[in-house]
Amino acid sequence: MKATRLSAAGLAVALLGALAAGTPARAAETDTTTGSSTTCTTDPATPKRQFRAMWIASVTNIDWPSAASQTAPDRIAKQKAEYLGWLDLAQRLNHNAVVVQVRPTADAFWPSPYEPWSEYLTGVRGQDPGWDPLAFLVEESHKRNLEFHAWLNPYRVSMPAPGAGADLSKLAPNHPARQHPDWVFAYPPAGVAGSRLYYNPGVPEVREFVETAMMDAVKRYDIDGVHFDDYFYPYPSGTYQVPDDATFAQYNRGFTDRADWRRDNINLLMQEMNTKIKAAKPWVKFGASPFGIWRNKSADPAGSDTTGSQSYDIISADTRKWIKEGWIDYVVPQLYWYIGQYPAADYARLVPWWAEQVRGTDVQLYIGQADYKSGDPAYGTDWMDPRELTDHLTLNRSYPEVLGNVHFSAVQVRANRLGATDIYAAEHYSRPALVPTMSQLPSRRLLAPVVTGVDRQAEGVQLTWHQPANGKGPFGTATSYAIYRFDGAGHVDGCALADGSHLVATVRGTEGATQSWVDTDAQAGQAYTYHVTALDRVWNESPASPARFVR
Repeated sequence: MKATRLSAAGLAVALLGALAAGTPARAAETDTTTGSSTTCTTDPATPKRQFRAMWIASVTNIDWPSAASQTAPDRIAKQKAEYLGWLDLAQRLNHNAVVVQVRPTADAFWPSPYEPWSEYLTGVRGQDPGWDPLAFLVEESHKRNLEFHAWLNPYRVSMPAPGAGADLSKLAPNHPARQHPDWVFAYPPAGVAGSRLYYNPGVPEVREFVETAMMDAVKRYDIDGVHFDDYFYPYPSGTYQVPDDATFAQYNRGFTDRADWRRDNINLLMQEMNTKIKAAKPWVKFGASPFGIWRNKSADPAGSDTTGSQSYDIISADTRKWIKEGWIDYVVPQLYWYIGQYPAADYARLVPWWAEQVRGTDVQLYIGQADYKSGDPAYGTDWMDPRELTDHLTLNRSYPEVLGNVHFSAVQVRANRLGATDIYAAEHYSRPALVPTMSQLPSRRLLAPVVTGVDRQAEGVQLTWHQPANGKGPFGTATSYAIYRFDGAGHVDGCALADGSHLVATVRGTEGATQSWVDTDAQAGQAYTYHVTALDRVWNESPASPARFVR
């Protein structure tokens, strides 16, 4: 960057100041709800569409289920209640999705015919928990109209002690790794602190097996997305090398450079998983959450203005290629750094770099936020600022490619240290938002709902409606509905539906022709105007219903 230009950190400060001062900046957006080509101005503080989620981690019982639940006399009931508590939190924060880890260590949170039950359900590897957690997780998430993204870890087989570590005999008796010890390696080596087992990504049978095991969840459950994090080849530990000499010699496919071969192994996984997901269920999204630096500019002209570790090199993850090839539908780089003079990885330098990578592609960009660092003095004084996270979300508004955020992790979001969660929720998630649409996913036109009743009741205003030609002929199927409310009884300008300022709820559709919802926030004696729109399972929206008034 030329010395005469404003530094990335300085630019970020300037942008934040401009956005925070006076009336929020407004941007032009074309309203599609009314079918009009009118260009509307929208409030960036209340976007109509924004992906909002938190990671709910199960490995080592980080978030769910709690370790304490494993020994509870009513274990199943307790684990169900704990999960419902996380959904309550998601709803309070106006999130519209959850990303839940259901295959943390080559195991399963469902009755898989390929892999053992996860130890994080019962505390015992391979023990049947007596219920189907994944079915419950998906069903309850959908009741709240939250997208469910199944977070799957492709190659990690075990965790260090008290996990199985590098000891195959400590895995569940029916674990495939015990049946195929040639499929796994220990890294760092057995006997070294932190050693654990990994499936070897260079073995073709391994790649085929893990894809089959993960696709079992896609085919059997009504999930909305498949989500990978940043664990592919293991992160380096000291000077220890990944023990794949023999694998490279046997399966090199003509590669002479081992680093290129390893990256190609992961590329094949990503390409093949995307193909298999779309072949089975074309509407299911595929996303990845890589380490926040692809490559540094010093190593590659296409890289970012950073000096930190590079995922391209250290874990063989060529995330930029996945975007350019369209092998994923969304990317959530883990930008777990603060805004400021931090040359290794400045948040303000990385957001525009990632925005540039997705520009002109069908891949959507969400940002992984480090809620776990907020209010923890171990991460430095910058993270002791209660506004650090909300400043991240404000900076994101300057880049239209940034379409949402995912927060790590649920317990940290709930902890709300320094009140940071409350601050960013109030300033950025004050209204509900629809999940951004994806043009590459299948869709069919939806007709406007017909509102048949708007009635005052003791608990609020009850709306009833039905969906014409729902799933019939050329028309799509309404999965959920969006409700917009305006003060007063009168004409509502079409542009008023172009952002989320008047969006009061999204609700899941129910069986039967008649749908209903009660506006419990409606004030007695206040006149209101309501519009209802239909949404398909990938959040394409119908025209708005004719206005209905209540006095």
